[in-house]
Amino acid sequence: MTVLEQLNQPVMYLICGLIVLFVVAVCLVFLVRAYRAGKAMGMDTEKMKRTIVSSATFSVLPALGILLGVIALSGSLGIPWPWLRLSVIGALHYETQVASAAAEQVGITLSGTEMTAQAFVTIALLMSLCIMWGMILDSLFGKKYLSRMQKDQGEKRNGGFGDHAMTAMFIGMVSAYLGSYLGGWISGNGIFSFHGSWLPLAVAGVSALVMAVFTYFSEKKGMQWPMSIS
Repeated sequence: MTVLEQLNQPVMYLICGLIVLFVVAVCLVFLVRAYRAGKAMGMDTEKMKRTIVSSATFSVLPALGILLGVIALSGSLGIPWPWLRLSVIGALHYETQVASAAAEQVGITLSGTEMTAQAFVTIALLMSLCIMWGMILDSLFGKKYLSRMQKDQGEKRNGGFGDHAMTAMFIGMVSAYLGSYLGGWISGNGIFSFHGSWLPLAVAGVSALVMAVFTYFSEKKGMQWPMSIS
């Protein structure tokens, strides 16, 4: 039996499925509690129901992208593990990138034929450990961070801590990805070979152009997307 076949065994579905069901249960509990809290506050129940329906509807399209990510990773990591990662806390771009980087470090590509038990353990641990810091830092500093942002909003300060923090995180994230894309393009088949894939750079450029166009219409022309749940 190959490693990929072992990763698709019923026991893997059972372990990952139980975790996913627990997360679903937690979400349902908070959904019910939020609905009851809204009724206690005197919110219009019809508006709340329409909000729930519209939120669920707009979740369908992103879910299709997540499904494609599960399918893409299932050929090398099996179905249960990518399903678990992308159902709980993972992000499509993160999971695929980290999995590829981990596979490269252990000397293989993301291929079911090359996958070994040691390689899978390394990839799975890296995918899990690297994303844990968001939860850890939020548990330690989330309350203080949120109170600081609320203080800035209450004082109606422009360029307060929250604005600077979000801008810094956005610039850092974009810089990290652009650096990765440039490195992959410049040294695709060797140092300064310029034979790597230029597609991620093209996507980043088109995305920046589209964002600039919508920002122009929003800030210069005063055009806003109509949003109403009434």
